[in-house]
Amino acid sequence: MQHLAGNTVGVEAAAEQARNTLEQLYRDQPDNAVLAAWLSQAYAMMGQRDLALRLAEHAMMLLPSTKDHSNGPSLEENQAFIQTMFGENSHAISTLTQLLQTPYFSPFSSIAPITPALLRLDPIWDPLRGDPAFQKLCQEKQP
Repeated sequence: MQHLAGNTVGVEAAAEQARNTLEQLYRDQPDNAVLAAWLSQAYAMMGQRDLALRLAEHAMMLLPSTKDHSNGPSLEENQAFIQTMFGENSHAISTLTQLLQTPYFSPFSSIAPITPALLRLDPIWDPLRGDPAFQKLCQEKQP
């Protein structure tokens, strides 16, 4: 929330605190995909691009969508969020395109799994709004 509000000092403090806690938990549970994803978000909020992206990818390897159709895609959503934060828009949009066709549970989204309406409304996707490919994803498909 501090990130969305533009409170960079608050973001750094909260992310550092989260990182400290999550790193210890992750050391104790290195095969926990959810911990890896949360830690990737902490790194992302601290501006540590390579660590964030590497850990997001590792989380997806630990719990791939092909093995867990309900929870696995949420890890792809996490990666798309991190890619968006670091300006890797085409990669994020590619992932979001796939997620729009995939029913899943999302512990990372504050509202629900990815839908065109969520893409239109959720401010975490604001950096993608100017991209025509993203704008196309935001359109509701008519029956």
